[in-house]
Amino acid sequence: MEKKVILTKKKDRILNILCGEGFSYNYASKLLRNKDVKIDGVRVKENIDVMVGSEITVFYSENGIAAKFEIVYQDENIYIISKKSGIEVEGKEGLEGQIKGAIAVHRLDRNTEGLLVMARNAMAKEVLLNAFKNRTIEKKYVAEVIGATNFKGEEYKAYLIKDSEKSAVKIISKPSHSAVEIITRFKTLKSTPASSVVECDLVTGKTHQIRAHLAYLGHPIIGDGKYGKNENNKKFKEKSQKLHCFYIKFNKLSSPLDYLNNKIFTNYPEWFKK
Repeated sequence: MEKKVILTKKKDRILNILCGEGFSYNYASKLLRNKDVKIDGVRVKENIDVMVGSEITVFYSENGIAAKFEIVYQDENIYIISKKSGIEVEGKEGLEGQIKGAIAVHRLDRNTEGLLVMARNAMAKEVLLNAFKNRTIEKKYVAEVIGATNFKGEEYKAYLIKDSEKSAVKIISKPSHSAVEIITRFKTLKSTPASSVVECDLVTGKTHQIRAHLAYLGHPIIGDGKYGKNENNKKFKEKSQKLHCFYIKFNKLSSPLDYLNNKIFTNYPEWFKK
C-alpha cells in the first residue's frame, strides 16, 4: 500500500479533494467504502465536508492513483484540468470517464500536456463549444524543440494537408486545393545550440498544427515520435513530446459563464521551471 498526505487549503467535500489530487471518482469512492481515508486521524467512509487545515491521509494501491491529471479549478459549471501525457480527453478511459460529470468541449493530443477546459452541464457545454468555435478562449503553449531558434513573436504562415488514414498532417509552402492555410506565432523564450524553449500561439487551430509547423521550420518538438526524429528523441531520452498548454484566458463568454471573462489560468511544466 502507498500513503498520501494532503493538507486541505479550502473547505470542500472529501471526494472533490481526492479527485483534485488525481484519483478517479470511482476509485476515490472505493477508498471511502473501504475506510482507507483518514481525516485528522479518524477513518471516514462518507463523502463529508473537510475543513480548511485538516490533514487527509489516503492509503491506496500503487496502481490506484490516476496520475494522468489534476483538477486545478472547478465550480458548478466547469473544470480546468492539468492533463498529463498518455491520456485521451474523450471516452471511458479518458478524462471524461475518469472525472465525474466532465464533458469534453475541446481536446489536447494524447501526448500533449497542460491546461484543458471541461464543462459540467449542458448550458456550460453550449457556451464553451461556441467560444472555442469563435476562438474567444485564448490558449498558449510552450514547447522544447531541437536546435537554436530566434523567433520574435512573428506570425508564420504555411499550408496544411490532413491525412486521415495516417492520423497525420503535412505542411507545404504554397496553396493547394487540398490544403488549408495555417498561421502560428512563435517566440523564443530560451535558446542553446542543442535546444530551445518556444512559446506558441495558435492564430488558426488545426490538427497537430504546432507540432507539424515547428517540424516544417526545422525545429521538431523533443519527444515527438510522429513529426520528430527518433535519433533526437533518444539523445534527449524523451518518449513524450515536450509540448504543454500553459495559458488559458476567457473572453466574451455569454451567460451563465460570463463571470469567467478576463480570468487567466497558468500552469507551467516542470521542465520549463528548471
